[in-house]
Order: sequence, then structure tokens, then C-alpha cells
Amino acid sequence: MTALATPSPGFGLGLRPAHYTALLEARAPLDWLEIISENFMVDGGKPMAMLDRLRADYPMAMHGVALSIGSTDALDRGYLKKLKALADRVDPLWISDHFCWTGIGAHNSHDLLPLPYTEEAVRLLVRKIGEVQNELGRRLVLENVSSYLGYAMSEMTEWAFIRAVAEEADCLLLLDVNNVYVSSVNHGFDPVSYLAALPVARVQQIHLAGHSKHDDHLVDTHDQPVCEDVWALYDIACGMFGNVASMIERDDNIPELPELLNELARARHIAARAASTAQVAA
Repeated sequence: MTALATPSPGFGLGLRPAHYTALLEARAPLDWLEIISENFMVDGGKPMAMLDRLRADYPMAMHGVALSIGSTDALDRGYLKKLKALADRVDPLWISDHFCWTGIGAHNSHDLLPLPYTEEAVRLLVRKIGEVQNELGRRLVLENVSSYLGYAMSEMTEWAFIRAVAEEADCLLLLDVNNVYVSSVNHGFDPVSYLAALPVARVQQIHLAGHSKHDDHLVDTHDQPVCEDVWALYDIACGMFGNVASMIERDDNIPELPELLNELARARHIAARAASTAQVAA
């Protein structure tokens, strides 16, 4: 199968202010960094100065949380203009956001809300992804979100929905392995079946993260190390998708940079082992 995603730049971390000083003091063993787009969609100041200094040493991917591409509202043209201006400045490896909506009308939930998995929603996303890709002049990368409820109106599984949208809109995928695991526990589906249904050629990036347990469900909190079950699922993903850019997200209880680099080394080891196994099998 011919790859549609760009070649993997290797292994990275999400850029967080807690690590600015460490990253500036010495070149860390990182292949790239992922920035939260909205944090840098500003006219100037310290965030942009820091961004310019760091991107001299590290290639960067842009990851957004406010595109709200699944909303029935029209796309925010002002937001898209700022997003494109940031992309022109950063020259990112790729630009990503989420399969979600964040609000409607004047209300913003400040959360990544799941979509109903219907043919109508597929058509909506295909149209809006096309508009965004035309504006940005590149394929958009979209991430599966974690979810805690389902819609009675859904007509297909989440993975069938994602595949349909990706293929019809000709976009790429950001596979969040932790989100797959969290949702599989919350909804009782097989996470390996989810992975197996995704179009291999369209997987551009993999996210790894931690979560928290609340009573009988899991919440994607990004405040814990990657757990053993998610590492096991990542191992399976590496066998399925091959050499895909992978990174760790941490947004709360953020440890010192060396601790995250040690965790990232485990991802490198798992991916290398999967690649070696694939070569032997071939």
C-alpha cells in the first residue's frame, strides 16, 4: 500500500513551558516537538520569542484544540487565517486537530466533544475538512478523541466512521493510542479491532499519554505516565502501522524533562523491536 503520510521524523514530546529552560540549555535527544497551535496564535510577546528560539533546534508539528470541525457552525475564518499565519511562520511537519466539536453558537465548552457516527456527520466532516485543506494548502491530520458516552443515533462504529471520513476527505490520521484504550474500557469494545480497521497509509502520527481511573470509567487526563496496557497496545500498533512518528503528551503533574525522555526511550525501544520483528518475518 502506498503511504499517503509523510515520512516519520522519529520521536517527540509535546512542548510545555515547564521544559522551556531545559530545552534551551542543551539539545535534548528529541527528533521533534509538538506545539499547541492556539498557544502561539498571537501577534508576539514571550510565547513567540520562545517558539522562534526552539524551532531553530527542533522540527515542530502543530496540534490544535479549537478547530471544532465537527460542529454544524460554519468554520471560523478568523481562526483559520491565524492558523495559516502560524503555519507560514513555523513551517510545521504537519497540522493536526481532532474528530470533535467544541461548542455551538456562542457557547464554547472548552472540551473535545465526541461526534455521532452517522452518514450525515461523515458528509459534514468531509465538506469542512475539504474547506480547511484548501485554506491551508495541505492535508489536515485529525485525532480520535476519548469518549465517555455514546449517541443513540450512531449508525456505525467509531473506527468505521474515522475510516470513512479519512478516505472520503483525503485527510490523514493522528492515532491516539491512549484514547483508543480509554474509550475501549468505557464502552466495552476491542481496541485491537479498532486499530485493525484504520487505513494504514493515512496514519501520520501516534500519541501516547496517561489517564486516570474514576469509579468504573477512565478519563484522558494526561497527568500520569503511560500505563502498561497502553504500552502493550502501542506495541501492537507498531506492528500494524510500522514506522510512525510517536510522541508523549503530558499536561498536568508534569515531571522534569529527563523523566519524560526516559519514558520516550521506551517508545523507541518498542518501535525498534516491532521493526526488527517485521524484517525477520519478511
